[in-house]
Amino acid sequence: MKDNKFTHIDPSGNPKMVDVSEKSITKRTATAQTRVNVGDEILSLLQNDEIHTKKGPVFQTSIIAGVMAAKKTSELIPFCHPIALDDCKIEILVEEKDIVINCTTITTAKTGVEMEALSGASIAALTIYDMCKALSHDIEIKSTQLMSKTGGKKDFHRK
Repeated sequence: MKDNKFTHIDPSGNPKMVDVSEKSITKRTATAQTRVNVGDEILSLLQNDEIHTKKGPVFQTSIIAGVMAAKKTSELIPFCHPIALDDCKIEILVEEKDIVINCTTITTAKTGVEMEALSGASIAALTIYDMCKALSHDIEIKSTQLMSKTGGKKDFHRK
């Protein structure tokens, strides 16, 4: 924010896209994480780092959905700039009773890729919910947060 003002609001109070035309092209990265609790019943189906349902392999499908979402972020969030992703990786692992989704995005552009990483992790989590809901609706998408970003004005790393 410049001078404690929202960057997506013009002086008249109307929403606007941020002008990035004067910014430099730099390498930018972001990693976002979403945690999902599917409960013991669904976790008991975990075999060889995957949960299989009638709809197919849950984690593999979620990875594909998350990458697709990251690539389409500017179509979902009104003021996101359309940017070409140089890379998008989604890693899914189980920590205790949580399914942890990490989405890392990379671009070389004038604006960052935080929203793409957050979208990728979020849609991967929603896909897990969709694929497992026939087994139980007691599924909680607990948190989604930016873990780190590099490039642009300043870097960020969550502790």
